[in-house]
Amino acid sequence: MIGYLTQNYSLIHAFAARPAARRTRQEKSVRNRVFKMAPKLSDYFGEGEILAVKGSLDRPISGLVMDSRRVVPGALFFALPGLRADGATFIDEACNRGAVAVVTAKMPAHPPAKVTFIQVADPRVALARVAQRYYKFPDRDMTVVGVTGTNGKTTVTHLIKHFLNGDQRVGLIGTINYDLGARTVPSFRTTPESVDIYGMMAQMRDAGCRNMVMEVSSHGIDQHRVLGLQFGAAVFTNLTRDHLDYHKTLDAYFAVKMRLFTGETGTPPKVAVVNLDDAYGAQLAAKIAAEHPGVKLVTFGENAAATVRAEQIALNFKNSTFRLVWPGGEMNIDSPLIGRYNVSNLLAAIATAYGLGRDPFVFLARLRSLPGVPGRMERIEEGQPFNVLVDYAHTDDALRNALGMLRAITPGRLFVVFGCGGNRDRTKRPLMTRAVQEYADFAFATADNPRNEALPQIFADMQAGATAPEKIAWIDDRRRAISLALDGARAGDCVLIAGKGHESYQEFAGTVIPFDDRQVVRELIEVKTLKGR
Repeated sequence: MIGYLTQNYSLIHAFAARPAARRTRQEKSVRNRVFKMAPKLSDYFGEGEILAVKGSLDRPISGLVMDSRRVVPGALFFALPGLRADGATFIDEACNRGAVAVVTAKMPAHPPAKVTFIQVADPRVALARVAQRYYKFPDRDMTVVGVTGTNGKTTVTHLIKHFLNGDQRVGLIGTINYDLGARTVPSFRTTPESVDIYGMMAQMRDAGCRNMVMEVSSHGIDQHRVLGLQFGAAVFTNLTRDHLDYHKTLDAYFAVKMRLFTGETGTPPKVAVVNLDDAYGAQLAAKIAAEHPGVKLVTFGENAAATVRAEQIALNFKNSTFRLVWPGGEMNIDSPLIGRYNVSNLLAAIATAYGLGRDPFVFLARLRSLPGVPGRMERIEEGQPFNVLVDYAHTDDALRNALGMLRAITPGRLFVVFGCGGNRDRTKRPLMTRAVQEYADFAFATADNPRNEALPQIFADMQAGATAPEKIAWIDDRRRAISLALDGARAGDCVLIAGKGHESYQEFAGTVIPFDDRQVVRELIEVKTLKGR
């Protein structure tokens, strides 16, 4: 297995070493036939893409691999540069496991004689281009929708999938799971590596999918994971402070996001769907209109100039209602998703389906059957007299949006359980604390995913943003923090558990332990009910 991709076992079998004395004439015939059918290195590299080569390009390969631990006999191994480790250090392991060729940025001084070495300018770029060719351009057989932005990607992709899923199968690549058409598997990364993306898209194509929706992270764009993908539509939700440990500045972060719309990842999308309520979105829309007249621009928001817009918005704990207006008509919307930002998310999905030529009067009939998005303002109902919601909000802007909405519709007190991830952008930690204290009556700061960073250091960074220290408690154990929040809540109050959403684990110093906020809440409420609180 490579990720979730099924290997061609006939090829692997053909490459596997066998004692010569045991081979029958029939086995030799079958093996030779498989070798002749196998794709060759020369089939997957274009003119000018190779800087230097040692060995033959006229040799068959059994698959593409970027993790030396997953190398099988006959594999083509890509030695990718990384932030924590350089793939070049694993070349020997890959060769020992049976790799017949290696793509690298630097030719080894003494490469193994029986392995072909291909030197390229950027192995990640080479991986994307080779993967697209190896899997026979699956993006050309589907309408691919890419959703990017700081917040809302998961909700918007699920909404788009739901709207497009009326008469055709729709694949999905995102933070929660990967829907491959014939099966759904858990996600291991929001935007996987290019070889995984193209491989999964090939499975979707073979399962009958004609549309695919995917979350596109800034890391995925910058690291060429979506290089070459032909997007039928690209969606921009918003841009706020996040990932500055990687991008350094907000402007650099935005510049990476823009590549999805300007053709720097391959070709510009056929349709660009942009949030006109967001300052960066307005800037992006103006750039697309001025510099890319061939791209169909569809804007959305509450802005009066938006192509698809919402008017007369009303919010409460049960639903959100508004008047939807678009160039072809208008209608009243009753959405099960709560919060003003979910109105924006819904508008993004509506604008996308509309931009792809779908009739809002038809696809919006499916809104009534929306199952909800796991861990996105997910309500936990266990008979308690107060509201409990679990949400993925893990930036100061996302917290401010979530809490501002809950503050406006909560008659009682608002409690928040939140934390900050370890080994991530430290500059947003005090901002998150400040956002929480701006709206919450009381907050419980606790562990999120500390990873390899000491929790006291994370707390120290967060405490720099405290504006009312008497209204926040610092609890190491997340389960304990949730329990205390539930103990304090009464009828009319609201408890928001933020940061992890759908995640079913916690990461501590290289160890992953089971932990699902939703399950923990249900267990605690049951115990407290039995004990009479």
